Amino acid sequence: MLDPRKKQVLKAIIDQFIRTAEPVGSQHIVVNYFLKVSPATIRNDMSILEKEGLIYQPHTSAGRIPTEFGYRIFIENFDEFEDIEKRAKNYIEKLKTRYFLEKAQEKIYNCVSILAEATSCISFATIPGKNRAFYLGISNILKQPEFIHEPLQASQIIEILEENDKFISILNELGINEKISVFIGKENLIQEIESCSVIATTYNYEGFNGKIGILGPTRMNYPFNGAVLKEVKKMI
Repeated sequence: MLDPRKKQVLKAIIDQFIRTAEPVGSQHIVVNYFLKVSPATIRNDMSILEKEGLIYQPHTSAGRIPTEFGYRIFIENFDEFEDIEKRAKNYIEKLKTRYFLEKAQEKIYNCVSILAEATSCISFATIPGKNRAFYLGISNILKQPEFIHEPLQASQIIEILEENDKFISILNELGINEKISVFIGKENLIQEIESCSVIATTYNYEGFNGKIGILGPTRMNYPFNGAVLKEVKKMI
């Protein structure tokens, strides 16, 4: 049966060896775990642990590393599992949040790609977990006859998209909800994009909420584009 200090010495050796894969010396243990104990005392404890088969010295100039038996005794006598379980749970929660956020962003990006290709319009979505939006298919708008003949209008649209905060504000003011909503021309609230229409809706993916839609000339195929957005939303 190990006394409390020897248990701590064994734990210190195992903790450090797990982190570094290097033999652990008495000086390291004193500095990091037992500031009020001399290296000689720790070396004596390590000698006892070695005699009991819990640690060993891989070569004469090295510190000690745990044996399989040392790991076993450590596990069976470890009394901090509750704290470790809390740390593990918190760590997994952070990883899970990051993982699902990345998956959500990837999912929304793919949906926006499909929207842009299917409608030949600019497609957009707010980014899961961020108060930002991204766009695809901007070149589509430049190919439309309206904007070929009116390049100033095209540049105004692009400027609005580049002013991310302003575009997010517009989307919020439009009152977009879970239905497929259509905003034609001046219904878009600001002059710079009144030559366009917006078809948009909201999405929810793994608890992440946002908006997704298309922006194109008022001369667009509203029934088809609305149906495309409806189908893409089902993919989310």
